[in-house]
This record gives sequence, structure tokens and C-alpha cells, in this order.
Amino acid sequence: MSSSEPISSLKGIGEKTGKLFEKLGVITIDDLLSYYPRAYDTYETAVPVGQLKEQMVMSVAAALPKPPDLLRTGKIQMVSAYVRDMTGTLQLAWYNMPYMRANIKSGQMYVFRGKVVRKRGRLMMEQPEVFTEEAYANVVDAMQPVYGQTRGLSNKTIVKAEKQALENRQMKREYMPAFLRRKYELAEINYALEHIHFPRDQKELLFARKRLVFDEFFMFLVGVRRLKESREGKKTEFVICPGEETRHLKESLPYALTSAQERTLQEVFSDLEKGCVMNRLVQGDVGSGKTVIAILALLAAAENGYQGALMVPTEVLARQHFESITKMFENCGIDKKVVLITGSMTAREKRIAYEKTASHEADIIIGTHALIQEKVIYDKLALVITDEQHRFGVGQRELLSEKGETPHVLVMSATPIPRTLAIILYGDLDISVIDELPADRQVIKNCVVDTSYRSKAYAFIEKQVEAGRQAYVICPMVEASEMIEGENVLDYSKTLRNALPETINVEYLHGKMKAKEKNKIMERFAAGEIQILVSTTVIEVGVNVPNATVMMIENAERFGLAQLHQLRGRVGRGSHQSYCIMVNGSGGKDTMERLDILNRSNDGFYIASEDLKLRGPGDIFGVRQSGALEFCIGDVFTDANLLKQVSEEVNEILDDDPELEKEEHLELKRQIDLYLGERYEKLNL
Repeated sequence: MSSSEPISSLKGIGEKTGKLFEKLGVITIDDLLSYYPRAYDTYETAVPVGQLKEQMVMSVAAALPKPPDLLRTGKIQMVSAYVRDMTGTLQLAWYNMPYMRANIKSGQMYVFRGKVVRKRGRLMMEQPEVFTEEAYANVVDAMQPVYGQTRGLSNKTIVKAEKQALENRQMKREYMPAFLRRKYELAEINYALEHIHFPRDQKELLFARKRLVFDEFFMFLVGVRRLKESREGKKTEFVICPGEETRHLKESLPYALTSAQERTLQEVFSDLEKGCVMNRLVQGDVGSGKTVIAILALLAAAENGYQGALMVPTEVLARQHFESITKMFENCGIDKKVVLITGSMTAREKRIAYEKTASHEADIIIGTHALIQEKVIYDKLALVITDEQHRFGVGQRELLSEKGETPHVLVMSATPIPRTLAIILYGDLDISVIDELPADRQVIKNCVVDTSYRSKAYAFIEKQVEAGRQAYVICPMVEASEMIEGENVLDYSKTLRNALPETINVEYLHGKMKAKEKNKIMERFAAGEIQILVSTTVIEVGVNVPNATVMMIENAERFGLAQLHQLRGRVGRGSHQSYCIMVNGSGGKDTMERLDILNRSNDGFYIASEDLKLRGPGDIFGVRQSGALEFCIGDVFTDANLLKQVSEEVNEILDDDPELEKEEHLELKRQIDLYLGERYEKLNL
């Protein structure tokens, strides 16, 4: 079976299931094999009923003394059964699975596995998996993959599809040069693909993973190098010198720029004046004042008779930038025209914005990825800025650049990456770092607590809301999962509504909602209509709400430190004292030690480098820096050492054989061409 075939060629995947897979970005067999597990579940030895612990996924071996009952309440059908042993009684319940009644025979031994909960004073297991003793003996202690799912597509279905794809796939030809495989002890590629999905133990998993991470970094860094080569010393007709209006705006700011902002601004202006294309990354912590650098650079471009474009990840943020820049210009008497382009605008609004852009009535264009649509025609686009750039794939950044004739490129990031790693990852860009916060920024007060603190936290949030403030609560999941422990947005919102007065408006937000819904919620929160927003990490780069003063993060142990720092940066943007409450759901000592780094410091770069020290090569579960730097399997923090090694090897090979024409590099060249054609542009870096 060819890897380019659609997944519908697999048995049991019809149109409906195919569409659900498509939601996960899985269209071909190759996509499916590259859809790696996000965790692994180890099936534990079954225990007597008396040893079951609440809120844990556990297994119990027992026989049913009598057949199950089928109960109906409204539209819900429930199959209910009881198992007993000398240590206690356990109720089993399956919802809307009436066939379970016939599947389980009384008097026969089974192993039941699921989450243990207490309801109405009874110990229960809901929707447990059922095994014969023989079948369970085959999986006990084995590692079972857990995949990212979507509603209607179970883990079981994904596992089945992965097994089938592996059995029927076309074996890949080995492309990594033999000397590299020997030097770094890399698994053969087909072995790695098979064992990343179905490892027998941690050792096999780490061996398979190392090979796939190595390859992913290798391909990406070749892409970065190619990009750098194509850009180096590229001339441009756009020579931009800041004029009177830019100076006036800078002087009119209600605050003085920090020395780090001043330094960065001079680096940007120096690039713009050279006559060579600027490719610069401005790295600055949350709230360090990157946006003002972007505004001054855009104004300088407009003063010189050119257009500038600013692309941001969300519509709400685009609208906020549009309003604040327009207001800034009005207050200073600057007559430059700012235009907004987003996906949710009406056809008429879009048409007017397109006309203004094409006729050069618009000097500065602000928007989301709608800026790169075909219909948007620019006139003398000289400067392209992407904000929170890890939200845009490399391809999207390139597309915006292609809208003009060799425009200058400025990318901004609040992801605090240690400089050594940034130089490798953004090898195609010059780097400026804004490493100090404005003097007027209040330091966020932090605390790390366990789950027993919740009621105090709710009382504190209620007090803040009474004082006219707002709060965020972050959960790691959208909805409850049988396999993964952790708070979820939907249930948590209900809990909060019940715990707080009715007058407090609690709403939720998550990535599975339609863009229109998300925008609406964010706008209402920004306008102060919603007091508490329960959300997944989708708000990481969402919107600026100066009135929000509390950030409460549930299951903080499930997030990488850099991501927690990003989330914390959503508050502390106004004049009021802000707070961050991190709830450690695991209670583990190691976890407390990790989280304490955030407790001690508000410096993103310090946090990132400390995080780096704490994490070892085997630390791959649960603490991905998701949201930023999204490789499929590699993690720039956990795999930092490997990233550095791969970078050296890529440079060595390409210095020696730039076009990869040597015989030992021919398969590698084929693989790289394939990657640069398909995957590279999807990478969020």
C-alpha cells in the first residue's frame, strides 16, 4: 500500500470516519503514520475492589454474580452491573451501549478497566473496558498509545487504523547516511515508525523517538539553511529612513523606551536603511514592548511612501492593534491611513479594504492570515511584520513576503527561547532581544498550590470581580477523558458557575469552537461583559485585556514552563496588581520543584534556561511546550542537546556537499526535496 493513498483505502474507514480523521489533519496513509501518540497508557495489574483509588484509572478482576440490567432514563440507556469480592462491591455502568448487556455473562471472570469515581456514596467505574483474563494478560505492562482525538473518533479506532497502516505499508528506503546512524545510534527508519506507535517498553520508545526527532530537526534545519542562502545579501529598492513623523510619535509616547527597546529600534532602523532586505527576529518577553517597535517601523515605511503590513494570529488582536494605532496617529496629528483586513468582515467591508490597499490609499494594513489571500493586492509593500510568529507556519510568512517585491521582514516572538537555541532555529534571521520590562509594569504575584486551595482561590477571584476586575482559568483539556487525568473546560465551567454567585458571568473557550464563536467570546471578554473566562491554552496569544488581573492554571504540571509563562503574561497588562495561581494537580515533589521556578521569577529567558537544565532526554510525557515551536514529535527544550548536534551535522554535510550530489547523500536529497515540498511550510516556527 502506497503511503500517498487516502486513508479510506483502509478497511473500516468510510466517508464519515475519513472526515473525522481529516479534522486531525490525517488524509493519507503517510499522514496517519506521522500522527504520533501524545501519551502512552501502561495497563497495570488488576487489584481487588478494596484497593481501588478514586479518580484513578485502574483494573479489577471479578465475576458478575448476576446478569447486567438495562435501565432507561429519558434518552439515556444504561447497562448496570455489580461485581463483588471479599474486599468490597463495585458498580459498573455503560451509557448508550445496550449491547454490553449481552456481551457480559454472569459467573465468568473478566478484567474491567476504567476510571474509578464515587457517585451517590457508591464506588463506580463508568464505561470500563472489558477483557477476558487471557486477553488482559497479553496487554498488562505493555505500552498502549493514546492519540489526540476528536468527538466521534475514539482512541480504539485510531489504534486499529495505525495497526492496519503499519501492516500494509510500503517500507521506506533508508535515507539517513550510515555514518550518522552509527555515530548517534539511530534506529532504522521503519523500525522507528513501528515502535513509536507500539513500543513494548520505554527503552524501545526512546530509541524510536530519538530517530524520528533527529530526522525532523535535520529536515527542518536544512530548510532554514536553504532559506538563509536564498536571502543572504538580497538587494531591495526599499530604503527606509525614519522621518519627522516617526520621531514625533516616539517623543509623544506616554513613557520612555527602555534601553533594550531603544537598542532593538536602532538595529531595525539600521537594517531598513541599508538597501539589503532585512530579516530580523525580535524576541521579547510578554509585555516587553515589541509592538511599539513594530508601529514605529511601519510608520517609517509609510513616511517613505511605501506600505507596511502587520499580521497577527487572532481577529480580536488585529482589531485591537488597528484601533490603538489609529488612535495613536490621531492624537499625534499623523495623517497616515490604517486599514483592517480579517476573515469575518462582510464582503462589502473586504471590498473597500482591498480597494484602499491596492490604490495605496492605505499606508498600513493590519490583519490576520487574511492578508495573504489572493484578492489582497498591495502597492509598494516594503515591510512585512508577523507578530506572535510561532502561530504562523514558515509557509504563511513566506506568502506574505511574496506579496511585495523583496520587502523587509520583521518577525516578533514572545516565546522565550535561550539565545543558543534561537540562533539554530531561526538561522535565517538576525536576532534582537528585548530583555527588560518597562519600568511601569507591575510584577505579577505568583503562588503554586495544591487542589485543596481551590475554594480559597474561588473566593479570591470573586473578590477581584467585585472590585471590577476579570479572571482567566486555564484547563488542559476540552472535555473529560477516560485515559488522561486533568481538568476539562466544559465540566469546570459548570463547577465554577455553581460555586460563584449568579451575577458573575462565566463563559468558556476552546480550540474546537468555530472561529466566529471564539471571536465573539474574546470580544465580549475584552469588553468586560464576561467576568471569568475558562479556556484551554487557545488564549495564549489571544487578546490584550488590561482589566484581567487573575490567571488561575489548573493541572499546571501538565504544561511546559515556557508555556505557563506565556499564559501568565495574559494578565498584568493594566495598572492593577495581577496574580497567577498555579494548581499542581499531581502533588508530586518534582513537579513542585519545576513550578517553583515560575514562582521565583517573572523573567521568561531565565525560566526557559532553568527549564532546560531540569529536563532530561527521557522527559517526554506531559510536559511538551505545546503551542509554540510545534514540531510533530521533537521538543526544542527536551531535545535541546540533540538539536545542537543535528545543527552541526547539517552544516558539516552542506558545507562539504552543498547540492547533496555524493552517492551516500542521494537518498537523503530525495527525502529533503520531499520534505521541503510538503511539510516545511506547515511548521509553526
